[in-house]
Amino acid sequence: MAGRKSDFTLTKLDDLFSTQEQRDEEKLSKIRDIPLTEIDDFPDHPFKVRDDEDMAQLIESIKERGVITPATVRQKEDGRYELISGHRRKRACELAGFDTLRCEVVDLNRDEATILMVESNYQRSQILPSEKAYAYKMRLEAMKRQGERTDLTCDPLGDKLAGTKSVMLLADKSDDSKTQIQRYIRLTNLVPELLDYVDEGRIKMRPAVELSFLDEDSQRDVVDEIDLNDATPSHDQTIRMRKFFEEGKLTTEAIQAIMSEEKPNQREKIVLRGDRVRQLIPKNIPISQTEDFVCKALEHYNKFLRSRADRDSR
Repeated sequence: MAGRKSDFTLTKLDDLFSTQEQRDEEKLSKIRDIPLTEIDDFPDHPFKVRDDEDMAQLIESIKERGVITPATVRQKEDGRYELISGHRRKRACELAGFDTLRCEVVDLNRDEATILMVESNYQRSQILPSEKAYAYKMRLEAMKRQGERTDLTCDPLGDKLAGTKSVMLLADKSDDSKTQIQRYIRLTNLVPELLDYVDEGRIKMRPAVELSFLDEDSQRDVVDEIDLNDATPSHDQTIRMRKFFEEGKLTTEAIQAIMSEEKPNQREKIVLRGDRVRQLIPKNIPISQTEDFVCKALEHYNKFLRSRADRDSR
């Protein structure tokens, strides 16, 4: 029938006439040892490369067996190479004293390279919230430039997020929901100090998202109060800060007042061993009256200490 679409798509015409062996040889021809001095890191690479214990193990492995899985690069217009996947392997080769890195050269544009870079790094065992935040943002921007719709409204975050359909597509491929991906992307609006607190676990996701709606000056006021009080804001406090900010009422004084409030989880706690305390309480005192008994005993002991202090001062 005229105009009927084919049931399959040929990505390369040569694949129709080439054997698997020929295709494997073609792939091998793109794998080469490239001098480290000719390889540039991916621009704004969101995943941190740490010189930690895992890196030390990778260095030893590369010294013994070389780079088993080639890194992935693309060649730039200036003839240099841009690293897409393999930043840890590149760093390990540098620390091991190697001059080259085993690489597969692929033909990708910047947006295709961005998507591949993010996908390849999702395989890491540990990913910080800040790394996920910028990785999701970079990938969604690349998907948007590839023609995804941007006319849908996102859930509980307050305004529209470009590429919401892309968020839905990305959520289908990741362990995070659409809403959680949107929350991660909001984190990219935090000043570095607050984002570090999120990575350290001092600020949870929900409060961090609320703070991301404040401007830079207000966020830095929050950082100052955290340093001063050695306490991070609760979710309720960040909700009020955001509301004040949207109403044009969030001043430095308002942030100080909110942050100085005592939160239930920050009240000083005194823990007493039950077995030790119970030994000092008469058996006829029920457990329900233990607190009252201990407080009265402390009152009497405090009076005794004051009386002794008065006597010694005479």
